[in-house]
Amino acid sequence: MAENKFLQWMSSNTQSVYWHDSAVIPELDEAISNGARGVTTNPFLVNSTLHSQPEFWAANAPKIDPSLTGDAKVEAEIEGVTKFIAAKLAGFQKEGFGKGYCCAQTNPLRPGQAEYMIEQAKRYAAWAPNVVIKMPATKAGLKAYEECAALGMNVAATVSFTVPQVLAFGAAFQRGVERAKAAGIKPGLGIAVLMVGRTDDYLRDVMQDTGAACSEEDIVWAGLACIKRAYEVFQEKNYDCVLMPAGCRGGHHITELAGARMIMSIAPKIASMLVDVTDFSEKINNPVDPAKIKRLQTMPEFVKAYEPDGLTPDEFIGYGATNRTLTQFCESGWNPLLAL
Repeated sequence: MAENKFLQWMSSNTQSVYWHDSAVIPELDEAISNGARGVTTNPFLVNSTLHSQPEFWAANAPKIDPSLTGDAKVEAEIEGVTKFIAAKLAGFQKEGFGKGYCCAQTNPLRPGQAEYMIEQAKRYAAWAPNVVIKMPATKAGLKAYEECAALGMNVAATVSFTVPQVLAFGAAFQRGVERAKAAGIKPGLGIAVLMVGRTDDYLRDVMQDTGAACSEEDIVWAGLACIKRAYEVFQEKNYDCVLMPAGCRGGHHITELAGARMIMSIAPKIASMLVDVTDFSEKINNPVDPAKIKRLQTMPEFVKAYEPDGLTPDEFIGYGATNRTLTQFCESGWNPLLAL
């Protein structure tokens, strides 16, 4: 297995927690050897592992009732993968905060249906106590997220690209925690994802389409600028919820956040970019160049992502990066699982 000294250092010597972003088991085994202590999945990743390792899953996941169809069939496919990985990771929970969990995502075809998400989350939570239920950072998702947090579930807000989205979910988790405690329920783990690389992807298209006064050198810092700003607010408000950088596109999306109290979702491709890193230093407190931010602010779409009040919950589902990512999860994840 490939040794990754940077990831070993980060996961052993800082408060940053490394989660593996893939459900392919050989990749997970390598990640665990380098310090990974959790797994993020989504419908696309579940579809990928079922296609790449059919014999493995035929032997290690329960056979699916052939009478199941539609969403129930997809849930059964996700359940088999999730429960196997959750069992594999459960022993790591003794190591401390954020360790020993596996994520499973709700139906991306239903991002505006809070009650549907809540009922689906209840089914997911019954699979194993270390399952984290991912739901979209939409207005409906916000309602479902708080309700599930109040019931003591482990929850993660995903399909999220902006400071206002993660701040809204950080506050919602706090409300849920207080409700849980008042009801005598032990609170679960709360995560707010910011898909830093996907934020860059979207803003790159906006820059090229509008001729904005910034460059590629600025764009690759856009997502980092957003999550660093959000991190400052999370610390000020002392939220129990923790940020998760995800959807990374380069090693800098991890090295520039090293040392943060974050759970970092790192795909194999990004992990490979970190193999040759020799600068083992905490950079979370290093600010993004203000000149870059000023140039990025010539784009209204960046302002929406960067300013804490840049979007209202009613606007979350309509943000460009949200739409394109939900579409990918539907067309490359949930729908292929329907046909598997």
